[in-house]
Amino acid sequence: MSFQNRKQTILRLLEEKEEVEVKEFAQLLNISEITIRRDLIQMASEGLLHRTHGGAMRLSLVQNPVTFSNKTTTNAEQKDKICRVAAQFIQEGDIIFMDCGSTVFRLCPYIRHKKIKVITNSLPVVYELQGSSVSINLIGGELDVERQAIHGSIAEEHIKRYQANRAFIGVDGISPENGLSALSEKEASITLTMAAHSAQVYLLCDATKLGQDKYLQFAGLDIIHTLITDADLKKVKPYQDQGLQVICVE
Repeated sequence: MSFQNRKQTILRLLEEKEEVEVKEFAQLLNISEITIRRDLIQMASEGLLHRTHGGAMRLSLVQNPVTFSNKTTTNAEQKDKICRVAAQFIQEGDIIFMDCGSTVFRLCPYIRHKKIKVITNSLPVVYELQGSSVSINLIGGELDVERQAIHGSIAEEHIKRYQANRAFIGVDGISPENGLSALSEKEASITLTMAAHSAQVYLLCDATKLGQDKYLQFAGLDIIHTLITDADLKKVKPYQDQGLQVICVE
């Protein structure tokens, strides 16, 4: 079977099952696991699916008329590990905020089955969760086409009307000396507003963001309750020394 034919079969299987392991792909396609891993890497680079630690996950955005410019496939396996752990903190009946970060987006497949309410400014999150058990509250305001997210003062006013059990946020950089930083003032404002209206704030952050200070330093570590990261213990110790709860995923 040619790669193009395998590609179509892989996409069909993911549409049916949402997530498939390498071993199952290999058996269904009658090819080696080495070949299917190579296929999945190629398809992930084309933005057709999400690579996970053991296989691949459906990327429904591919079939939507919206281009998600966030690099969701960068550090994909690390982000998936972070999100698997983060999803365990979400209880049935919870109200949660989700921002437009690429790591936060990858939380979607792990919460589709939960009867919760998600308040978000991310269009990709809405597209990914539609048709699931999740009730969606899309924040209103100005559309940032590049980020496929809603920002602005109206969006912040929308957020302030609600109180969430938990907020799941991302940042462009975090350091023990200067706290949280962002590349955009409007994204920083959304993050601050979500944090202020949540009982618990979870920062989902891959190791590449730690120790980084970006354009705008907008908040201290004290707005976060829990940092979930794939960084090693040595790298997170300075954050723990400041009293931040840190969960390191394996």
